[in-house]
Parts: sequence; structure tokens; C-alpha cells
Amino acid sequence: MSNHHDPHRGLHSEQGALTGEHPGRAAEPIVKVHDLAWLEFEKPDLAKAELFARAFGFTTALRTPDELQLRGADPGAPCVLIRRGERSAFLGPAFRAADSADVLRLAEATGRRAVKLPESLGGLAVDLADPSGLRVRVVADTHELSALPAQEPLRFNFGHDTPRANATQRPVREPAKVQRLGHVVWQSTKYRETLDWYLRHLGLIVSDFLHYPGQRDRGPVMSFLRCDRGGEPADHHTLALALGPANRYVHSAYQVADLDALAAGGEYLRDHGYHHSWGIGRHIQGSQLFDYWRDPDGFMVEHFSDGDLFDNTLEPGWAPMTASGLAQWGPPATKDFLGVKPGPQVLRELRTMLGALRQDNEFDFGRLRGLLKVATS
Repeated sequence: MSNHHDPHRGLHSEQGALTGEHPGRAAEPIVKVHDLAWLEFEKPDLAKAELFARAFGFTTALRTPDELQLRGADPGAPCVLIRRGERSAFLGPAFRAADSADVLRLAEATGRRAVKLPESLGGLAVDLADPSGLRVRVVADTHELSALPAQEPLRFNFGHDTPRANATQRPVREPAKVQRLGHVVWQSTKYRETLDWYLRHLGLIVSDFLHYPGQRDRGPVMSFLRCDRGGEPADHHTLALALGPANRYVHSAYQVADLDALAAGGEYLRDHGYHHSWGIGRHIQGSQLFDYWRDPDGFMVEHFSDGDLFDNTLEPGWAPMTASGLAQWGPPATKDFLGVKPGPQVLRELRTMLGALRQDNEFDFGRLRGLLKVATS
């Protein structure tokens, strides 16, 4: 009989809600968005941003003196829009609605005005603000970029299933070709209010809830939200929301073909001197193979592959939030990924944390104790 302790016991989210807990969806949302369209950033050095983007696996769709549009190989809109600015900042996400009628419905319901997007993007948009102050753009009928040549997944011999014969595996150490934008993670001091806003306004539904250890009775502190496409499966999460001492971007994720593309692409980034944050591993919530990097402006970005897809029939899972519960396998989560690496960033985070405790928001001393427990669990 083995005495080995499984650190993941009880962390998987197949267990559902208890009576009276958050249902994870709104009864009558205003609209149901279909996907993320793109993310918008502001950066002072577009040349440096483009250099990293190419190493990470993006293709430049548009380059002007004041704007950079980056795309994946899949057809559709660009994944990332970067505008020249005095400082580095995340400006917000854009979600793709089913059609212009949904954009107009959302504009009417919120008292906002729908406007035409620039000709380089096309289509219609309405700009909203979530309770944490993040600008949220909902778009429809944008220009469709045609597909680029794809990076084909390798052909594998699995056990006795051996389709590859008289051929070797030699993945090239080159940039992993980004296929598409997968998700963005946002931290809010008003997590519950912000969560309910996305469920109500955009029709997102929760795939998994996380709560601080020993604080389930206080409700969740993180949720992984997917698009409600009815019977059509969607990514496990398009948006992830977490409670924290500041309203801030955490990371964004971009799909690549397979594990070899992810790993060889990571070696290419490492060879070119870019900062590796954490990986390679496989997540629990969402199941993705992951590898995290930081761009020259300090923004965390993720290569992922093989993520879960759920239709709208699955109810939310519930699990405690722990550092060891971030991955099924792989190296321990790094101090850089967890945001506790010594340096100026940690000092800023500590000051932000103290400031948050003085304000009227959801991040109180009890939540602080829970967060500190997560970092050491």
C-alpha cells in the first residue's frame, strides 16, 4: 500500500456547487458574445514590441508610426492592437458579438452609443466600463483577415498506435506560430460585482470557481468564464477574473499547434534572451498545456495548446485556490508568476495591498490572509 501523498487530491473541479452558491450564469443576459476579438495595449516602443511579437509567433497585420496590429494564422480580426503611448498600459479587451444587432441592443441597454470602428478594422463597436473601471469593447462585422499557412501538428506514435514509420521527429527551433487569441485574465478589487456584470451584460458563463482555502462560505475569489454558444463547445475560459488588491491585467494566452510547437518556440525565445516566467506544464482548470513569458514591457503572455472545450450544459466546478493546484504536472509555480518575486514590482504590490485594505472593496483582511495562504500552499 502506497503512502504517497497526492497534492492534487481535492483540487480538481469536477465537484459542483453547494446549495445557495453562485449559479455561474445570468438568467436573462443582454447579449451573448461569441468570442474574444482582440486585446488593446499602449506602449512607447513599437519596434521593440514588434520584435518580441515575431519571436513569440505573431504576424504583423498592420504597421504605422502609431499603431501595430498583430495577428495569428487563423482567419479573423487581429489578436492584439498596440498603439504608441508615453507609457505601457493594458487598455482593455474587445469581445465579438454575434452581429451588429447585438451591439446596438447592448448600447441601448447601457445608454452608450455604438460607433463605427476605424477602416483598418471595420465594423461597429460599443464601449462599456466594467465595475473595476476596465474599458470593455464589444464589436461586430469587423473585417475578416484570411487564414495564413498553419504550423501543422506533428504526427505521433502513441503506444501501439504507430502511424509514423520510416520518419523521424525533428521539430525546428523557431517561433511557435500563434493560431489565435485564447483568453485574458483580469484582477479586480470588486470581483463579485465585476463577475455579475460580465454574466449579465455579455452572457458569459462560469466553467470553474475557485475559493480561498477555508473560506468557501465567503464565496469564490476566482472564476473562469466561457462564451455561451449553446450546443457548440467553446474554450473553457475566454475571460478569467480574480479578486486582488488592485485592478490590473494578469496575463493573456495564445494558442499554438501542439506541445512541440510550444516547447521549441520557447527555446527560440530563450535563445533570444526573453524572460521566461513559468512552464512547461498542464493546468487543472482548462487542462491546457502552458508556457508563460514576459514581453519587454513586463506583460505576461502564454503559449497554450490542448485546452478544454465545454458547451452550455456543463455547470461550474468548485475547488480551493492553491499554488500547487495551478498545474497537474510541471515545475512549481515561480515567484515571478505568483507576483512575489523580490523587486520593485513586489514593493508596488505591497503598497497597493495596504491601500486596498483602507478602501471599501471586497479585498479585506480576511481575503488578504486567504491570498497569503494560497502563495504558500
